[in-house]
Amino acid sequence: MSQWTIDSWRNKPILQQPTYNDMQALGDVEKTLAKYPPLVFAEETRQLYKQLGQVCEGKGFLLQGGDCAESFDEFNAPKIRDTFKVILQMAVVLTFAGRCPVTKVARMAGQYAKPRSGDFETINGVSLPSYRGDIINSFEFTEAAREPDPTRMLDAYHRSAATLNLLRAFAQGGLADLHQVNRWNMAFLENNPLKDRYQDLATRIEDTLGFMDVIGLNSANTAALHETSLYTSHEALLLNYEQALTRIDTLTDKPYNCSAHMLWIGERTRQLDHAHVEFFSGINNPIGVKVGPSMGEDELISLIDALNPKNEAGRLTLITRMGADNLADNLPRLLRRVKQEGRKVVWSSDPMHGNTFKASSGYKTRNFDAILKEIKQFFDVHAAEGTHAGGIHLEMTGQHVTECTGGAYEISDDDLAQAYKTQCDPRLNADQVLEMAFLVADHLKQAKS
Repeated sequence: MSQWTIDSWRNKPILQQPTYNDMQALGDVEKTLAKYPPLVFAEETRQLYKQLGQVCEGKGFLLQGGDCAESFDEFNAPKIRDTFKVILQMAVVLTFAGRCPVTKVARMAGQYAKPRSGDFETINGVSLPSYRGDIINSFEFTEAAREPDPTRMLDAYHRSAATLNLLRAFAQGGLADLHQVNRWNMAFLENNPLKDRYQDLATRIEDTLGFMDVIGLNSANTAALHETSLYTSHEALLLNYEQALTRIDTLTDKPYNCSAHMLWIGERTRQLDHAHVEFFSGINNPIGVKVGPSMGEDELISLIDALNPKNEAGRLTLITRMGADNLADNLPRLLRRVKQEGRKVVWSSDPMHGNTFKASSGYKTRNFDAILKEIKQFFDVHAAEGTHAGGIHLEMTGQHVTECTGGAYEISDDDLAQAYKTQCDPRLNADQVLEMAFLVADHLKQAKS
């Protein structure tokens, strides 16, 4: 194998990339980004690495979630706050039920690129380049809007920096106080149709916090009750951007991608001899790979060896995205082979992508029950194989959108038009996400018992 360099990926085949017409402008943007400060610090990344190592050993749980694709137009403080809040609410429920630390990783501050099923989109006989995320082009269906523009990478950088700044302020400035978070959960239950089903858990969390207050452990004297750690992640699809934000850490002399704490490779770009695997093999961040039902056992082992040759716990997360009708038939064979080979990986479930369909109303959607079914199967299969169900990976928002059907509020196909706001894939809304947390908590508790 040739030696890895920061740009060795450019010598490999690459998929899911835009075609820029002005290569001089592209080069200028890359040079500009390379001079900008890093968005995250290598030491933060190493802390996440350690936490994921604990998850790999069965001593923690990974909660990863956020927008399918962040939008420049919807970049605002309330949206960032609401997603931050709902991640914290989920984490409190899962931590209490599972009796284990929950590592929180947001799909935020960089999730601006999306793979597409085709290079072109046709509407009313007009074909234009597909929308590939705001870091590349615009959602508006016009020739000018769909032209890939390299300067959008600079816009994505600045929005990511501002998002990270606000997330750090929320995490350290009091919004993450456990007492406050559980009050949000209690408020969620007030009008929930399934209130009684979840009330006991929320009440027990409140009682525990009250007991801690009595014995002198409170937000004023215990940082863990007042602050939290939230890491960021995105699919590192646009490698021009990712290379420009890769730095050599001054403490370790190793390369880190400083656009996010954790990056992952999608199902469409995980070819062993292609550019994305090449780039990921050299950075020292914790990384992930999406794993679909077509993945072969030998292929998976080769991929693991390429991305985690030292077999280090915390380095690699395998994010399964198989669909509720496929997981039970395909995950067991992969678990057995990885276990047999002694490979150290975190197993996480993405129950969203394999359960997407077009509703009778014409909207692309996902059904809450199918999502929950895949998560349940994920836990059941791991229990049967003696392996650790390490996490869940959700496309979600803290807003009250209507993009996924089902749930306690029984969103129907006819309801989708009320608040369908996504530019790419349908997301669970705030109520559905919290409902999911209470239901997943049951499975997590059983897995730990």
